[in-house]
Amino acid sequence: SFDDFDDYADRYREVHSKNMRHTGADSFYFIHHKISLLSHFENNKELCLLDLGCGDGMTAQFLEKAFPDFKITGIDISSNSISKAQQLGLENSKFLKFEGLAIPFPDNHYELVWVACVFHHIDFSNHSKIAKEIFRVLKPGGRLYFFEHNPWNPFTRYFVGTCEFDKEARLLTASYSKKTFKEVGFQIRQRKWTLFFPRFKWLKRVLHFENQLGWLPFGGQYFLVAEKPIN
Repeated sequence: SFDDFDDYADRYREVHSKNMRHTGADSFYFIHHKISLLSHFENNKELCLLDLGCGDGMTAQFLEKAFPDFKITGIDISSNSISKAQQLGLENSKFLKFEGLAIPFPDNHYELVWVACVFHHIDFSNHSKIAKEIFRVLKPGGRLYFFEHNPWNPFTRYFVGTCEFDKEARLLTASYSKKTFKEVGFQIRQRKWTLFFPRFKWLKRVLHFENQLGWLPFGGQYFLVAEKPIN
């Protein structure tokens, strides 16, 4: 039901960066890019954020820099990845292993849930169960930030197809993801595509156009911003 990342915990960033070298960006760039998108929606204040599928904890490290008042909990099914995350010694983050379906926290517990390129490693039969769990642990008015690879982009399909830890991955269309979260009660506030251009230095002057292209379903990734209704 879940792809196993224990064997990649020590070299995840190295493998990912090597796989993405033809884009002009490394593994850390893609974390930074997602957090820069988050900064369009959230301010730095004391909010509790759940990083579902946190892996080696690098997202939490970047989040702490950008949002130092956030209280972050990272959970993952990979014991080795959680060990790596705990070794970072982050001040406002804690990490724990979970079994994958039931999120081990009470109802209405978090203001924010972050799920970055995780669902393509989870069997489709479990998507709606996990979506329900995300809905349950969010407070009313809480927000979900959900990122995924776009299967309509041929370069994305190439990079996923050639990455050793993505061998079992099955990509989700944006419409499927939107429907999955709507069906469990979320209100979808935004759906945007991103990462249209390679990140080589000579292309820097065109990257700002991506903001205007968010409606076009051909970016390398897409993201949803969804909200749990207040009543």
